[in-house]
Amino acid sequence: MIQKLLVQVALAAAVWVAAQPAIAAPTADATAEVMLLGMFHFANPGRDIVKTRVIDVMAAPNQAWLDGFAARLAAFKPTDVLVECSPADQGSYDQQFKDYLAGKFALPSNENYQVGFRVAKRAGLSRVTCFDEDKVGWDAEPLFDYMAKHEPARKQQLEATFQSVGEQMDKEQATLPLAQLLALANDPARDALNKSIYLRTNDVDAGGGFVGADAAASWWHRNFRMYANIQKAAAPGHRVLALAGQGHTAILKELLADDAERHARDARAYLEAAPAD
Repeated sequence: MIQKLLVQVALAAAVWVAAQPAIAAPTADATAEVMLLGMFHFANPGRDIVKTRVIDVMAAPNQAWLDGFAARLAAFKPTDVLVECSPADQGSYDQQFKDYLAGKFALPSNENYQVGFRVAKRAGLSRVTCFDEDKVGWDAEPLFDYMAKHEPARKQQLEATFQSVGEQMDKEQATLPLAQLLALANDPARDALNKSIYLRTNDVDAGGGFVGADAAASWWHRNFRMYANIQKAAAPGHRVLALAGQGHTAILKELLADDAERHARDARAYLEAAPAD
């Protein structure tokens, strides 16, 4: 009798377990893949503190290269393409992309279009996603005002650095092919140089009003917000390509490297040939 009762209990337990919803264990495939592509601004708006001229991306050889580059990036199979534009402009971008797919919109020189639109089309997506947060920016005016009054020699040194970097970039833009320019925009050494310029003045007015540290923090603040938008798009199973100016990606790459829920993919591998996926 007891044995029969035990068998009935075991059968009932088995039926109860079978009726419960299956809970899938996390798999490697569920981890979001994120590729950050550092850019220089193809249609330089002149808002960066380092002013440079840019290569003519609309020239026929560069257009051909960009088309091939977009094809290689599309081989990454992105589920989302994020570009450096304000979410407030998403509606405008949606209409432009719709018109582009219909053959009614000629791509302007801006990298959002020349790379972002091309890749999204080849990947079969219905849109690109704006992920910038331009209401927050580098609040450097108090820093420069303080340095002009209290550390004029240091301010001159900083301005000389900006000029030197600008001259070097001008030379590169005038002499290097587009592929090499984008390779530099994704060079870890250049990323480090980019961040070091902000940190160079971090100690200005330390112990007082901290105008240097506050200026640096304002730039990181904007990039933390931009990374939050990347995280929102990079849900489990998604493959996100995000392109932005190198001043942003230099910081975003560090945040991605420390993000345990997302896996970083190196865009440099796609500059010349798409690797096997």
